[in-house]
Amino acid sequence: MNEVFSLSASWIYPDYRISQINPCHPIIRLIRDADNFDAYFLILPRVIQRQKRFLPRWLLPIGLVLMATFIIAWSLYKDHRVSSAGTGVPVLAANAWNLHKRDSCLRLLQTGDLLLRTGNDMTSRIFRELNQFDKTYSHGGLVVVEGGYPFVYHSIGGEDNPDERLRRDSADFFMSPGNNLGFAIARYRFPDSAAGNLETVIRDYYSRRPLFDMDFNLETDDRLYCSEFVYKAVITATGDTGFIPLTSMLGYRFVGIDNLFMNANAFFVCELKYK
Repeated sequence: MNEVFSLSASWIYPDYRISQINPCHPIIRLIRDADNFDAYFLILPRVIQRQKRFLPRWLLPIGLVLMATFIIAWSLYKDHRVSSAGTGVPVLAANAWNLHKRDSCLRLLQTGDLLLRTGNDMTSRIFRELNQFDKTYSHGGLVVVEGGYPFVYHSIGGEDNPDERLRRDSADFFMSPGNNLGFAIARYRFPDSAAGNLETVIRDYYSRRPLFDMDFNLETDDRLYCSEFVYKAVITATGDTGFIPLTSMLGYRFVGIDNLFMNANAFFVCELKYK
């Protein structure tokens, strides 16, 4: 388990030495304690890299090819199994009921709304597990209605956003059943003075386009993870640092996705689980 923990830490922070990793970091703890088969696919490449100095050089490429073949085969099997059960992404995206309900909720969006979604990939599952109270949603962003149409400003990293800078996406793309298992719209009870401020704050952040924060460090402003962007934009607009509560874990403070809506200043306008 210690070996898996060390290797998983180096996967999450490939530019850091293991000695630089905080073992109490919530994401490190989550990967360390992972008990599902998929999580170890993320760890295996680092195992081979770590152990390659003990293996014959000719054996390494063979091992990598075999591992890649196995991972691809397993992924295809999972996709077939899920789609056959009626909950696969191709089925969700083609379901007319899903598209109709999505479009109905789309018309409810207002500037300042919090748009949440449940992603269908492994990374989304990891982020959902960081939520302490409600593990439904994995990502969120803030809505600005522009020319009568809602757009979502959000901070995201990974292969979906190669430059890892703050993004602006159409709302229908953000909550598409082709990439998500469901979504929700939450609305804040803003003071009158803050309602107009939030759009200005969002546009200011977007003009700077900060990078995604893989350190999940709430103390820095040049890099922001998804819930941190929402949190800082909202507290800047309201001037109230207690408007959205924080989560503390073993002395580490962070903003979970559930912190954004599980508080006295937010309520749900629409929730939808795709069929």
